[in-house]
Amino acid sequence: MTWTIGDIRISPLVDADCFEIALDRIFPGADTAALAGHGWLDPHHLDLTRAMVKLGMHGFLIRTPTHNIIVDTCIGAHKQRPAHPVWHQRAAHRFIDDLHAHGLGVDDVHLVFCTHLHADHIGWNTRLENGQWVPTFPKARYIMSEVELAFWLDRAVESDGGVNHGSLEDSVLPILDRGQEMLSAAGDTLVQGLTLVALPGHTVDHLGLALDLPGGKALFCGDAIHSPAQLVRPEWASAFCHDAAQAIATRRAMLDAAAEENRLLFPAHFRDGKAMRVRRSGKGFLPA
Repeated sequence: MTWTIGDIRISPLVDADCFEIALDRIFPGADTAALAGHGWLDPHHLDLTRAMVKLGMHGFLIRTPTHNIIVDTCIGAHKQRPAHPVWHQRAAHRFIDDLHAHGLGVDDVHLVFCTHLHADHIGWNTRLENGQWVPTFPKARYIMSEVELAFWLDRAVESDGGVNHGSLEDSVLPILDRGQEMLSAAGDTLVQGLTLVALPGHTVDHLGLALDLPGGKALFCGDAIHSPAQLVRPEWASAFCHDAAQAIATRRAMLDAAAEENRLLFPAHFRDGKAMRVRRSGKGFLPA
């Protein structure tokens, strides 16, 4: 599937179609009873009978007239992730295969934007080559929050073991070692019509990428929302959020603005259609 907004084309790059996690694990205290009347969530986004949330693992390819941009690089391959067996030492390469399906190779990517630095968003930043982690996209600049990078580097100094499932060491430091990082902040413009925006809460300086063109508006919002269940219950904060209260406030403001502006949302973990417009419905939201 591909969306066209003005002269920009957007396509998903899928790393894993479905990752299941218990509802009360990802959203502590949540219960399927709170989703009564919303059977549209089942089966693509939740298994209501088993109370399991179904998440996609995908990034997005943005093709502008001048740049090929990837937003988030998912889980990756051959990474040591023993805490998540389905991520551990994966041999899957669908993410790269999807890139090839669009007629592009790793040398054709100009920019890689990391909405945040969690392990399931930076895995394909690097690949294993002769026993060493090297940038997957050798000609790209990797855009990441300067504030968030500093946060994780500080955590690494304080930690006795690998930080963030070891992803700082295998998916970020090799980028820094080769000087391919582009440290950024909200307000920075990548190319005309694409601007970084603040979506804090899930991580200390989680960023989104807003697309504003005469032909339409979109927002690549990473983990500011994990599941369409949070449209119905925007007050459900992820167990993995750095600041739950801030994440909830960010999500409500983002959804309000998206409904008001008819802005197409591209979250990192929505399955099925991958992107969604929303409308207000009572105290929550629904797909538009």
